Amino acid sequence: MNITDVRIRKMTKEGNMKAIASVTLDNEFAIHDIKIIEGENGLFIAMPSRKTPEGQYRDIAHPISQGARDMLQTAILDEYEKVLSSSIPDPLQPE
Repeated sequence: MNITDVRIRKMTKEGNMKAIASVTLDNEFAIHDIKIIEGENGLFIAMPSRKTPEGQYRDIAHPISQGARDMLQTAILDEYEKVLSSSIPDPLQPE
């Protein structure tokens, strides 16, 4: 499995969710709505999920192995850092 594209959409509101990512695998399969979240121990990704009738959240798509999860998380967070570093500062915000 090769990650062939990662797209990041930054969130404009303050909060723990920093961005939403879309990933393309092998130029053939896309996963959308992967959340980038700021947790107590730093950034992590949360796979797309749905709420069950019992009120629990279940992933719609997710990596099966820890190695696949690590590869996906690293690719997404690396791209997120690139987006942050290339962002143009808001002239209305003090530096």
